[in-house]
Amino acid sequence: FQLSPSQINDILRAGELSHKILDLNSKNVNSVLRFESNQLASNAPIEDRRSAATCLQTKGMMFGVFDGHAGSACAQAVSERLLHYIAVSLMSRQTLEEIELAVECMKPVLPILQWHKHPNDAEYQEVTSQYFESLRVYWQHLLDLDAEPGFSLEEAMICAFKRLDSDISLEVQAPQENELMRNIALQVAFSGATACVAHIDGVHLHVANTGDCRAILGVHEEDGTWSTLPLTRDHNAFDEFEIRRLKREHPRSEEKTLFVNDRLLGILMPSRAFGDVQLKWSKELQHSILENSCDVEALNIYQYVPPNYHTPPYLTAEPEVTYHKLRSKDKFLVIASDGLWEMLSNEKVVKLVAGHLTELNVQKPQLAFEKPVNLGYMHSLLLQRKNRGIASLDQNIATHLIRHAIGSNEYGEVDQEKLAAMLTLPEDLSRMYRDDITVTVVYFNSETIENHYRNNE
Repeated sequence: FQLSPSQINDILRAGELSHKILDLNSKNVNSVLRFESNQLASNAPIEDRRSAATCLQTKGMMFGVFDGHAGSACAQAVSERLLHYIAVSLMSRQTLEEIELAVECMKPVLPILQWHKHPNDAEYQEVTSQYFESLRVYWQHLLDLDAEPGFSLEEAMICAFKRLDSDISLEVQAPQENELMRNIALQVAFSGATACVAHIDGVHLHVANTGDCRAILGVHEEDGTWSTLPLTRDHNAFDEFEIRRLKREHPRSEEKTLFVNDRLLGILMPSRAFGDVQLKWSKELQHSILENSCDVEALNIYQYVPPNYHTPPYLTAEPEVTYHKLRSKDKFLVIASDGLWEMLSNEKVVKLVAGHLTELNVQKPQLAFEKPVNLGYMHSLLLQRKNRGIASLDQNIATHLIRHAIGSNEYGEVDQEKLAAMLTLPEDLSRMYRDDITVTVVYFNSETIENHYRNNE
């Protein structure tokens, strides 16, 4: 575990991304001040993905965290495509007509999103044109609806999630000459991903969640204390609503086998996800698609029909959407994959972000001793002092959270030795101790939010 503090920092900071919102058009003042994001791999390669973009039509900002399983293919595809589907769902009929006309006349299409990416964010270059074609078929479908599409934000998000999942399923069933594109489609459909996406427009915050990523708000109460407002529910075997929903959707004879060992059909932790067609398609369709495929083993596709597979689909990508009207006391939003929440509670995360904000504003005074002083307490104080020099160097709050998630001791302080040990675990052991972690923290502009209420009273 011979990692120096600077080597630890290099590993922890490699995935940092931060973006400050420059509001040149002061008429439309943004309620987002800045966002900071980071990720740390446990799987090799990492299976988590993240997205951040400004929607050029609505001027809203979108942030997504995607947690892949059985490989990164599905998370990769969803991270590239989902925000486009949401943006298209929100467009007026006139805008959709303009875009369709541009494509027909082979003219440049209005840009839909302005992405805020990390240089290492991968892309599926080979299938960009196919993804665009699927998106175009979707907006043509919206144009075929006789009326103005006119989705509410909640409807737009639900529609976008379901449509993208349906496209992932259809693309792998379509005959495909190009072997590389066919292989990517297979890997995307037979791996899976959970997704949590926030759309922020002025004081309107919508969060759409499928699976067990999580979003919470940090709230600074009037009495100076901090509280936590959860915006999502984890969709898994520990959630009463999910258990009841699945029981409603399947015959009573299957009640005992829907969840086995706290997993859906004994296989999957989350009870909602993109992809995972082996829990959505009939056995016949799975066999016919895989039989006609070249080398399924080389693609690492998991071929296994679980026992008690009688009435698919068992899995849905339909999200639950939460709406929250931002108040000036709502200071930040944290969206993260379950790798973070397995290590830190909602309250601990808010406490760490709030403490970091305070620490950036004022350097902390020296700690006073509490009496009686025992050795454990002294040890903890010394560790705090030793770590303050290192931990307070994190300018990026997401890094600060990841550092605490994997390096905290029983006193809630970062232990350098534990941190070094967790970062040097061999690949095959790493997943036993921690998952991939992806975190995005969005800071709100309280002044803009206050002005909104002032001007609209």
